[in-house]
Amino acid sequence: MCGICGVIHFDGAPVTRQLLTAMNERLTHRGPDGDGYLSDGAVGLAMRRLKIIDIAGSDQPLYNEDGSVALVFNGEIYNYHALRQGLEQRGHRFKTDGDGETIVHLYEEYGSGAVEHLRGMFALALWDSRRGRLLLARDRFGQKPLYFYQDRRLFAFASEIKALLAHPDVPVVSRFAADDGRALEEYLSFGYVPAPFTAFRGIWMLEPALLKQVDVSADEGEPHFWDAYYYWDLPRLAAPDPAAKAETYIGELREQLAEAVKLRLVSDVPLGAFLSGGLDSSLIAALMRQHSNAAVKTFSIGFEGDDSFDETPYAEQVARHLGTEHTAFRVKADALELLPELVWHHDQPFADSSAIPTYLVSKLTRQQVTVALTGDGGDELFAGYERFYAAELMRRLGFVPAPLLRGAAGLLRLLPEGTGYYDPVKRARRFAQAASQPLEAAYFDLVRVFDAELLARISPGAATHRTSIDSYLSADQPHAIAGLVEANMRSYLPDDLLSKADRCSMQASLEARAPFLDHQLAEFAATIPFNLKLKGSRTKHILKEAARGLLPDEIIERKKHGFGVPLGAWLRRDIAPVRDILLSRRARERGLLQMSVVERLISEHETGRRDHSRQLWALLTLEEWHRQFVDG
Repeated sequence: MCGICGVIHFDGAPVTRQLLTAMNERLTHRGPDGDGYLSDGAVGLAMRRLKIIDIAGSDQPLYNEDGSVALVFNGEIYNYHALRQGLEQRGHRFKTDGDGETIVHLYEEYGSGAVEHLRGMFALALWDSRRGRLLLARDRFGQKPLYFYQDRRLFAFASEIKALLAHPDVPVVSRFAADDGRALEEYLSFGYVPAPFTAFRGIWMLEPALLKQVDVSADEGEPHFWDAYYYWDLPRLAAPDPAAKAETYIGELREQLAEAVKLRLVSDVPLGAFLSGGLDSSLIAALMRQHSNAAVKTFSIGFEGDDSFDETPYAEQVARHLGTEHTAFRVKADALELLPELVWHHDQPFADSSAIPTYLVSKLTRQQVTVALTGDGGDELFAGYERFYAAELMRRLGFVPAPLLRGAAGLLRLLPEGTGYYDPVKRARRFAQAASQPLEAAYFDLVRVFDAELLARISPGAATHRTSIDSYLSADQPHAIAGLVEANMRSYLPDDLLSKADRCSMQASLEARAPFLDHQLAEFAATIPFNLKLKGSRTKHILKEAARGLLPDEIIERKKHGFGVPLGAWLRRDIAPVRDILLSRRARERGLLQMSVVERLISEHETGRRDHSRQLWALLTLEEWHRQFVDG
């Protein structure tokens, strides 16, 4: 696991070691075990390394036999043993025992098609000095990040935006001020800045499964950016089949899951697993226990403030059942104290408060292991989120007049909202409000941070745009809810869930591996009829059946519980710092928000009338980002 960065100066100016070091040092947390550099005139590459496989070797950059191809990459290639065997049979000679060197030899065989052979998580930069060509690529789901900046004089890339900003010619310009409301509207709706955009004007994120080539040997001194192309796409989900039976698929599903886990157990450093007590992480831990020759270490975290968010008793139950060496952390966290650190490592405003537990459990886990397996991706592959069932229920309730549903939502707004995870008033109000709209808009209303009405009040300029999930929907999905599942995989999964997992784990110098996001497993899961995933009100039906015998039934049948913190209770108990930050002179002078509405959000949350913790956290990270990256 590493952090990578690099520069091309199209005007021929040499890329100095001093410049590369300045960029690379911003990535030290991603790779505290060493660094590496390549300077080739106007082209330079650099990396930081976290040693996982082939600890004594595999220092980057990695080269082919004659040194004409150089690679820096971040991630793990899980099928490298099989790839290496085939390459050696073709005459390639290896200098290391690690996974990365397979990529340069694959490039010699297949050119840019090399990435199609990789099974893993990665962001890579490959320099072909003979052709004067730089190749960039990300893994299929976007588990590892890669950002870039380009103009006529300069191309720069890095694992994190902060490394790009270390280049003196990369400008710091906020999109929230420059884009006339669209960027702000997207952020306040999604809770993140959707790729390929970032919070910085001119800085872009390379999208998942995307390959980009930059030709440095362009005619007439002009750089040539090859058209980027996707080398893989999400598989089309199978249509519902009323005659389908789970038993038909369970055997192969178990085999595919087991293989995905076994591939991710390869490590030369201590390895463990996050264990929340939910189905996904518990199933991964069970398969680790089944296929590991060593004791399995598992880790969970709980927080003081609201027991409805504490899953540690369930995690401990699973650990006892499996016989793992379990560590349960219970901490008293200060969300506002962590805010600057979280924003610094995300590089952008990020409204998902589950970054708090993800970072803390990563930091504590790193004290014992260097690699941790996670359950990320299970909800995406098997329709596990409650919002998918809620959308299906809305579809069935289409006969109920919209004015009646809006009236119900209005009445529910009169009732006080608690901050508990399953607060019934809050859940009922959001459902009624969403159900009064067409299905796609209803689903977006369930997931968005600021709904359309509140957005129009807090930022009238932003509300002139119409953000939706329409651009993520595929016209050829066989079922309306299946289309929403795909939209979730194209948006929330890479831009929120995987971004959070990467930043929070690498912030602690911990490698997180997600077996559910094995692309071969995902391709098989797509062939399972959709009604075996969402069966009536039962989410993840087939995955639950596949877990029989591996986990206790009460864990398999547990009600869905997301990974979160009692943020609402924390902010309600100590609202003064929130008010000081959001209503400060600096915040007012930005001119982005209607301060009277911000004041109302704070007041309603403090008095218990409404739970505005999601909205307040979104505004807090937005203000903190401006202070660190724009003001500073």
